[in-house]
Amino acid sequence: MQQEIQEARLPWYRTIRIRRGRLLLVLYALLLSVFALLAWWVHEHPVLSIDVAITREFQEEQSPWLRTLMLAISLIGSVPLLAAFLVVATALLLWLARFRLEALILLGNCLSSELLNRTVKLLVARPRPSPTLVEVLQAASGASFPSGHVMAYVAYWGLVFSYALILFEGWRWWRILLLLLSAFFIVMVGPSRIYLGDHWASDVLGGYLLSGLWLSLWLLLYLRLRAQGLLSRALPRGRAGTEKKEVRGPASPASWRERDLS
Repeated sequence: MQQEIQEARLPWYRTIRIRRGRLLLVLYALLLSVFALLAWWVHEHPVLSIDVAITREFQEEQSPWLRTLMLAISLIGSVPLLAAFLVVATALLLWLARFRLEALILLGNCLSSELLNRTVKLLVARPRPSPTLVEVLQAASGASFPSGHVMAYVAYWGLVFSYALILFEGWRWWRILLLLLSAFFIVMVGPSRIYLGDHWASDVLGGYLLSGLWLSLWLLLYLRLRAQGLLSRALPRGRAGTEKKEVRGPASPASWRERDLS
């Protein structure tokens, strides 16, 4: 009751912000619960009939161009040095362009996402798809759940997509290209992992759930720090000078008398 009374005294925009925050917390708890349930299920049942059926359905089409496309999509995540170079190069470009907060958020999100993926893999310890069940076109070592490719792509390309939306405006060709390229890799990396026989469909789903939740938390942190002006871009010198306004104090009684005499 006291809480409702306090909310009633707040301005309407503060009330909407509080309700939106609660809705986000409920959504995060729901996503985390679904992921935890899925992780426990695949730990207890490493091979699911639905995973085998989905993989076989994906692998029915064995055209050379499709196989080449799927391998190309997964190439960045399959070469650790290439993935690390892409992240570091992007962060360096952002830093040189004075987007320093964005560069640090990118590094922190990608690094922590990789550590989180490795930790969950160790806990779940699910084996990779077996060649006796499906065709393995690209074998990989380590545990299977969740998909490391999916988490890495959502961490990097998800932030690139978000930066293109937040930092820039208009219909510039390079902004549209960033949005389309980022969305393409995020959407297609999951099917490519299933098609290549490197992951089960449940591994891909777990990767999207966990990385989506992790990315949203980093975006919330970024927006909060950006609103506080931390490491924000400095204004141009000319514009900074024009925004300074002279502040005058209240007129004294002597000045009033002088103005009356004049």
